[in-house]
Amino acid sequence: MQIERVVKSKIINSLKPGKVSILLGARRTGKTHLLNQINSEVNEKSLFLNGDDIQTHDFLNYRSTENYRNLIGDNSLLIIDEAQEINEIGKKLKLIVDTVGVKVLITGSSAFELNNQVGEPLVGRMSAFNLFPISQMEFNKYEGGFETSAKLESRLVFGGYPELLTMNSNSEKEKYLREITHSYLLKDILAFEGIKKRDKILALLQMIAFRTGSEISLEGLGNELQISKNTVEKYLDLFSKVFIMYSLSGFSKNADNEITRKKKWYFVDNGIRNALINRFSPLNAREDTGILWENYLQSERMKRIEYQDVNTDTYFWRTTTKQEIDRVEASGNTISAFEFKWGEKTKKVPPQFDKNYPGAEYLVIDRKNYLSFIA
Repeated sequence: MQIERVVKSKIINSLKPGKVSILLGARRTGKTHLLNQINSEVNEKSLFLNGDDIQTHDFLNYRSTENYRNLIGDNSLLIIDEAQEINEIGKKLKLIVDTVGVKVLITGSSAFELNNQVGEPLVGRMSAFNLFPISQMEFNKYEGGFETSAKLESRLVFGGYPELLTMNSNSEKEKYLREITHSYLLKDILAFEGIKKRDKILALLQMIAFRTGSEISLEGLGNELQISKNTVEKYLDLFSKVFIMYSLSGFSKNADNEITRKKKWYFVDNGIRNALINRFSPLNAREDTGILWENYLQSERMKRIEYQDVNTDTYFWRTTTKQEIDRVEASGNTISAFEFKWGEKTKKVPPQFDKNYPGAEYLVIDRKNYLSFIA
């Protein structure tokens, strides 16, 4: 199945002479495939380079206008895959767009490395886009409600990495997810200078996997791992910048009994979460179905908001008396609250939330109405 990615048309529209378009996302989410699609559709003469290729480094190493003009020639589009691998790529791209005036499209699997390198040199010259594992809003164009319902369990367990679409057996999917988790995602984290404690990083990822959707104490995690609170915070920041996880903070409008100090962490993809704890059992044989459901809905909603350029802030809500709501979205004076339920149980708005935020929307998201929430 060939899935049309939502960001493709946005990227094509962003390509302009003297500008850099940046596509960010974890490895194996389809960035290179998307580059090839864009390259074939824009009808531009292009130069395609790969940051993992040492020859690309040689081509770009001598930072001069003459060198870059000779390299680019009469091409009107320069494409660089995995650009974060190239030293001082930001300064090199600045010279290229300022003096050669070519359109530039680059990708990166590390927001930390790439943003650090291109951020300051390319201020006012770049547009950035995120690519995630395939979202339900992308699947929706190719399948009806019955097919979507039939594939829900598989997506809760194995996630949405594009290459899974070519695999028929669950054992093949399990092997693939273990491989990309340990050979690619962990590799990106460990590549950072000074990050050498693979066992601690893996243990932290596994702890978060077991506690997905729960409030996290940095100090508590540090004590368990025998590392400092600051090191835990540093690692979590890295996990978010290589697109493995993201966090939600507590929502409050200065009410005394609302908790905001701790965060909840979620995985961008359910399959990666399950690979970390080596759990690919069917839903009827596991006790964490509610966790998988919450992580799936949070992540699919995050993708939808990102892809549709919705301007909203996202949180969870909890009080000291343990009244809680899974997700709160706030935009201006509009507040919407969402509770996620896998089972048939209904739930009323927590009384303290209703008191603190009269008039806020409250909706329970379950298997009957979830598609309208995420797609």
